[in-house]
Amino acid sequence: MTEAIEGINPAVPPSGPGCLECEAEQGWWVHLRRCAECGHIGCCDTSPAQHASKHAKDTGHPFIQSFEPGEDWFWDFRSEEMYGGGPELAPPHSHPADQGVPGPRGRVPEDWQAHIH
Repeated sequence: MTEAIEGINPAVPPSGPGCLECEAEQGWWVHLRRCAECGHIGCCDTSPAQHASKHAKDTGHPFIQSFEPGEDWFWDFRSEEMYGGGPELAPPHSHPADQGVPGPRGRVPEDWQAHIH
């Protein structure tokens, strides 16, 4: 896919290897999502804090892409549709494989499943 899509900037790198807000709060996440417009890494809606959706709501940025190893799907918050592919975003395309899911290691409570949505 080579056409420009409003709300997707393939040149912007991800903000880091983990959820920006969870890292600042010493929190944890289940899965990670990448804003396709600005590169913000946030935690998924299963995660306790749901920072990726909050980022989309606060900024109006419409697309996220999975930031999990081996996944390349996009989600459009406007239409609530998932797409099996799209433009290739700037690397890296996922968090480090050794980071663990949920993650990051050392901050995930033993009863983590009791805290998810």
